[in-house]
Amino acid sequence: MADTEETVGFIGLGLMGHGMAKNVVEKGFALTAFAHRNRKPLEDLVGRGAREAATAQEVAERSSVVVLCVTGSREVETIVRGEKGLANGLKPGSVVIDCSTSDPNSTIALAEFLADRGVDYVDAPLSRTPKEAWEGTLDTMVGAEPAVFARVRPVIATWAAKIVHVGGIGDGHRMKLLNNFVSLGYAAIYAEALVLAEKVGISPQRFDAVIRGGRMDCGFYQTFMGYTIDGNREAHRFTLSNALKDLTYLESMADAARVANPLGNATKNAFAMAVSGGGGPEDYVPHLVDHVARLNGAGPDGLPGKGGKSGSGGR
Repeated sequence: MADTEETVGFIGLGLMGHGMAKNVVEKGFALTAFAHRNRKPLEDLVGRGAREAATAQEVAERSSVVVLCVTGSREVETIVRGEKGLANGLKPGSVVIDCSTSDPNSTIALAEFLADRGVDYVDAPLSRTPKEAWEGTLDTMVGAEPAVFARVRPVIATWAAKIVHVGGIGDGHRMKLLNNFVSLGYAAIYAEALVLAEKVGISPQRFDAVIRGGRMDCGFYQTFMGYTIDGNREAHRFTLSNALKDLTYLESMADAARVANPLGNATKNAFAMAVSGGGGPEDYVPHLVDHVARLNGAGPDGLPGKGGKSGSGGR
């Protein structure tokens, strides 16, 4: 149980946020939560002892630490600066923790905006999946001043087993974009390699028999192949559209640093083609293989010979 006087607010009860907030309240923190659309997670949290708020401002008024877990910077900006937003209710001495994958430039601007009101800002984006969010075993990379990090670490520890203090404000989001560049780059390579393998007569199963257990195997490969081999549509529940958003942020970061980023752009374009080609809100990163297959004439059902049916190929 938590040995603290911190009161926690939580906004963003989606695939990751629901499990995270569940751990906050179950591990002893007083929790106030706000749901924008889907009320089922909120009702579950209220049943576990949380309080419901009607607005982001009300969450801020009731909380010393407010956690955000939404899609990206556009949503975070609205929640903080908007009508009945956090800025209208945050008290001096409170802290905002942004667990979204956000644009570091926006993060710095929001931190400065809130600092003028005596409010600290922490960027603590996430790694792993909703399964680990529910279990409280996520990985988190944190950008914060040292004293603020020490203060909020017990809250973060309710949902994260691996907590790395990367550096100052914005560094958590910078590291998250680099992390996603690596993982989504893997996804783009896997998808293209699997389609090429099929075209030259090597099935996904034979491909996997060589890679799995070898030097090129890893946890991300295994969740990616959970769809291709086992047909599990929810093996890795991170949407194509969110992947594209993160890679767009990466491109902006590279441009600002004046770094040539051709592989990042190529990876972004792989996901851009999938999204523009019909990748919907229930299409996840491993489904990229079907979009690449269709671009290469595999037919409406995506990659032939995989374990499960294509998620959206018939649309």
